[in-house]
Amino acid sequence: MRNINLAPRWYYGWTVVSIVFLVLLVSAAISSIPSVLMLQFEGEFGWSRSAVSGALSIRIFLYGLMGPFSAALMARFGIRRIMLLTLSLLTVSLAMTSFMTELWQFIALWGIVMGLATGALANVLGVTVAGRWFVKHRGLVVGILTASAATGQLLFLPLLAKISVGLGWRFSIYTTIAVLLILIPVVAIWMRNHPYDVGAAPLGETEISPPAQFRGNLFLAPLLALKDAMKSGTFWLLAGTFFFCGFSTNGLIGTHLIPACGDFNIPVVMAAGLLALMGMFDMAGTTLSGWLSDRFDSRWLLFWYYGLRGLSLIFLPYALNGGYTLMLVFAVFYGLDWIATVPPTVKLTADHFGREKSGMVFGWILVSHQLGASAAAYGAGVMRQWLGSYTVPFVTAGFLCLFASLLAMRVVKMRSKSAATVEA
Repeated sequence: MRNINLAPRWYYGWTVVSIVFLVLLVSAAISSIPSVLMLQFEGEFGWSRSAVSGALSIRIFLYGLMGPFSAALMARFGIRRIMLLTLSLLTVSLAMTSFMTELWQFIALWGIVMGLATGALANVLGVTVAGRWFVKHRGLVVGILTASAATGQLLFLPLLAKISVGLGWRFSIYTTIAVLLILIPVVAIWMRNHPYDVGAAPLGETEISPPAQFRGNLFLAPLLALKDAMKSGTFWLLAGTFFFCGFSTNGLIGTHLIPACGDFNIPVVMAAGLLALMGMFDMAGTTLSGWLSDRFDSRWLLFWYYGLRGLSLIFLPYALNGGYTLMLVFAVFYGLDWIATVPPTVKLTADHFGREKSGMVFGWILVSHQLGASAAAYGAGVMRQWLGSYTVPFVTAGFLCLFASLLAMRVVKMRSKSAATVEA
């Protein structure tokens, strides 16, 4: 260990954040591709909407399940190696996608392989980087990286939609592969695992220390972290609220908003534009949420985020019936709250379980998020097929978010009791 007296003009952690930002942006864009192509798959292959939704629900579930194990793999082998491995796997899988002709191939590539690969580049990556490189501004960094994951899923949709409509869906795949081939050498050259690698301390500290060595079994360590976390009521409340978060965001809106717009004769490119607009406002909202979580009680932030999101989802069926202007109102209002819940949830996790375990514990909380998203992705597709509209799943998600806001208040009470016990 040694002390650093003079801070460099440019802290290298911001370079790492920039690289991770781009990786999460592209990874999330890849996750959004099936929602753009769902109607084209219906037309070309004859796959039902519920069948495609079922494959996507598998991807969403594995995306979440990979989180805690990804945290362990990054601790054991380093962040850069895991990023390069998963980016290469995504490139190969996308290349194989252009040759698929059967539903089982789509399930294997997009349900299983893509689920595991994008899961390794999920919010856990951002949480791990923020935890290693930042003490000061950690909440802001989590907000920025979380926003990139959600914004990438939305921002690329108009481009991919335009390419798929004009040239065919395979060309949207080729475009994504080209982006990955540019990103891989960027990660290989400039990405670093830990501040110690560049002779720096985490921002906000002065002591330069090597990273703690990973100890234990790669597969048992996340399970042991889960076993310990399950003893805490705070874990169950955070996991419960995050279930409803996933149900109401990427599982429902991210997967089904474009098909729902199609039911009201809103063109695919225009619907994708609405999602892109949400992405722009999400960038502002989630980054602001990270800044707020550094300064205010995260549990009250969750209360307001879930409550406002619930109201916007209840409003959505009226917006779809009301035309493009009302949909713009929904896109702005909902976009600000798309995934603003992540920074305060990360903050509560770190405060309660400590910095060393927070990555794996948050990974398990993210599993709950993806279970909710998986349920919504499949359930909304089935309900649309049965009922002929998305009104019921949208309104149901709205009321579930209102319930989540009440669960967030329970976190306040339990945390207060814990603090009282410590003081005694």
